[in-house]
Amino acid sequence: MSLELFDLKGKVALVTGGTHGLGMAMAIGLGKAGAQLAINGHSSQVKIDEAIAVYKANGLEVKGYLFDVTDESAVQENIAAIEAEVGMIDILVNNAGIIKRTPLEEMEVADFEQVIKVDLVSPFIVSKTVVKGMIARKSGKIINICSMMSELGRNTVGAYAAAKGGLKMLTQNMATEWARHNIQINGIGPGYFATSQTAPIRADGHPFNDFIVGRTPAGKWGDPNDLQGAAIFLASKASSFVNGQVIYVDGGILATIGKPANED
Repeated sequence: MSLELFDLKGKVALVTGGTHGLGMAMAIGLGKAGAQLAINGHSSQVKIDEAIAVYKANGLEVKGYLFDVTDESAVQENIAAIEAEVGMIDILVNNAGIIKRTPLEEMEVADFEQVIKVDLVSPFIVSKTVVKGMIARKSGKIINICSMMSELGRNTVGAYAAAKGGLKMLTQNMATEWARHNIQINGIGPGYFATSQTAPIRADGHPFNDFIVGRTPAGKWGDPNDLQGAAIFLASKASSFVNGQVIYVDGGILATIGKPANED
């Protein structure tokens, strides 16, 4: 009975930004739990095809869709295609996102707006489109990928922190409005993870690597697969009375102010 709570067989999951990194890791976890997968990418069909090959190497079939999650018309068109070709979407993971590292006083307004549009407005657009079917069926799961920056600021990532802080509150308000339809909307807040993007700063002796390893109680960077448990939990029956919450998968970094320099 306990394992059945986490069984996703017969469910259709859409993961935006599922062509690489944390999105791919979470999608693989959902697929291995039984979900039928659809992924979104925006850069090129080549990237989507390369991602599909990785999924196949993991024993999973997936359909890929190339569209811009900030374009409402494109979202509506592709959601309709997914529902026709794969099935009605039971699980939505709003993972697509960008970051621009620029001090606020130097940041162009257009760059600030782009981060907000991708990281905050697009989850609204995709969720608004998908939730209509969920409301009609009185069932659904939406998982918004938040961040530690939903809680904390950090130099040069002001736009990203503003977007992710907004996404936390959007998650709560989605739950406020849609929980009555038996839809659970929650978030996952990843900490610092070992991905291809972070590889250059994870080298031994790199100041940022030393900072993260020292700042994180677990004493290490996260493995992308560490996100799979939280994703499966929030996508499954096991979380049927969990709503409006953000689960931080961060090795404990938000639990502490950090270790002082003079502490062993």
